[in-house]
Amino acid sequence: MAEFFDELETRSEDARAAALAVALPEQVARAQAVSGASEALKAVDAASVMTREDLAALPVLRKSALVEAQGSAPPFGGLVAGSVRHIFQSPGPIYEPGQTSADWWRVGRFLHAVGVGPSDVVQNCFAYHFTPAGMIFESGAAAVGATVIPAGTGQTDLQVRAAADCGTTAYAGTPDYLKVILERADEQGVALAITKAAVGGGPLFPQLRQYYADRGITCFQNYATADLGNVAYESPAMEGMIVDEGALVEIVRPGTGDPVPDGEVGEVVVTTFTPEYPLIRFATGDLSAVMSGQSPCGRTNMRIKGWMGRADQTTKVKGMFVRPEQVADLVAALPGVAKARVEVTRANDQDVMTVLLEGAGEVSEAMGEVVRGALKLGGGVRMVAPGSLPNDGKVIDDQREFG
Repeated sequence: MAEFFDELETRSEDARAAALAVALPEQVARAQAVSGASEALKAVDAASVMTREDLAALPVLRKSALVEAQGSAPPFGGLVAGSVRHIFQSPGPIYEPGQTSADWWRVGRFLHAVGVGPSDVVQNCFAYHFTPAGMIFESGAAAVGATVIPAGTGQTDLQVRAAADCGTTAYAGTPDYLKVILERADEQGVALAITKAAVGGGPLFPQLRQYYADRGITCFQNYATADLGNVAYESPAMEGMIVDEGALVEIVRPGTGDPVPDGEVGEVVVTTFTPEYPLIRFATGDLSAVMSGQSPCGRTNMRIKGWMGRADQTTKVKGMFVRPEQVADLVAALPGVAKARVEVTRANDQDVMTVLLEGAGEVSEAMGEVVRGALKLGGGVRMVAPGSLPNDGKVIDDQREFG
């Protein structure tokens, strides 16, 4: 089995930038041509968007805007640029297109990194009902030539029987369900031949990964969404997640579209190059951070630290919503303030809001007015030393306990 899925994984930085300079203007132009394109996106000169820096000036597409667009123009909000073969539905509801063309969601690259190939039988325990998860991994398995058992979720006794009878060697599904299958097989005295696991859709905790390792099962995880397909994946190096070659990932300050420095936690914003569904700067609502350097496995694309929480920190304080976008506006309105964090606590059965501003100097009365104007609420304001706010992506820290 080849070490890499294809030559794209080991491109030089210059080669990747050159390919981006061609692909990015084409994808922006496709996104502008769909009926649901925003006026802000239409106003952009697509030919001028050739680098990551150029892309950062474009508007962010948030999931809330996607839901609103789909409500006005179902099922896809006028954002699909070509014919599709499937229509999926995720909770919300949100509708996602699907295609049957080769590895449309780009999961083959991840499965190859896990070591799955033509000699493997993959028991695909992702759901096939409404959600695209099952089909996403089905198409990935086809890309690496593996045989698939479309098992779906549940029916653990049948899962055990199928794995034993069909000689399953690889599992695809959520991180914890494989353990359920293995333990049921143990109870029944059934020996299974599973040695590889490709998991997603939830956190893979270290103790669970170790449980699989102790049973001789290599378990890697990827980060994918129904809208975007594969975004990033683990490799045998086990150092962060490598961004997929068909995705461009930015990490931005929550509530904005402004990229943060490498290493700083922020919201994951993704642009894909799928012609039929040209999503430009799609905000996932997930938090992560860029890892410096390249993976020891030899793959050269950017790495991220994986899922680190949710960026949508909208919080109701004193009956009013405070949103990350408001905190971003607050920072923009205060010269010399690099970051801000809203802390929400309870005292004497009342909500208490404290705004921490990272910068030099003292809090002035004018600053307090800016805070009240941006957040529509009054509260305490404190200046803290530069670099003292935690690097966790939080701009609203709700510390209240609700029992």
